[in-house]
Amino acid sequence: MGSAFVHGFFLALGLILPLGPQNAFVLSQAAAHSRYRAAVPVVITASLADTLLIMAAVSGVSFILFAIPALRAILTILAVAFMVWMGWNSWRERPAARFADAEESAWPLARRVRYSVSVSLLNPHAIMDTVLVIGGGAALYPVWDQKAVYAVAAVLVSWLWFFFLSLAGRGIRRIGGNPRVLLWLNRVSAFIMWAIAFAYAIQLLSSHLV
Repeated sequence: MGSAFVHGFFLALGLILPLGPQNAFVLSQAAAHSRYRAAVPVVITASLADTLLIMAAVSGVSFILFAIPALRAILTILAVAFMVWMGWNSWRERPAARFADAEESAWPLARRVRYSVSVSLLNPHAIMDTVLVIGGGAALYPVWDQKAVYAVAAVLVSWLWFFFLSLAGRGIRRIGGNPRVLLWLNRVSAFIMWAIAFAYAIQLLSSHLV
């Protein structure tokens, strides 16, 4: 049981650490709003979305993607397009405008929740990473009790990580509340997303050229 927990914890941690659109959004929302409670719905939505993906992966959805190469190729193409588009949106975002204006009115609750859902559940990159990698790891455990411990560890990582990111965002805001920090965070995030898209495109081309 202990080995399943450690496996699930560190595998999920390795997947969630890169600054993708989901992480960047949680971080930027915590930094952009004057009240921490404005970031809490984003944190909870992102955590619940990851929980849903992880439970689906451990329940066996990953076997469908493993069994249908064409579906994996389609998801890869969608992931490349999604990451390029999200990277462009992140690059164009101007946090300075949000700081200058009324912050909460710029990101009302419904929009924050919708956007958090979109970067969590409508992100083919996140679906492939979570379902294929975490689902593949779950296949190592034939007993359901071990799978459950593995899944709980992965879910725990998501909840802890998103709350940590939100607190980090609060720290960024306290450093003078300089919107240029968020601007550069957005640009770094854009480069990372474009790098992921490039890596996925190379992987797709390699698999079809071999």
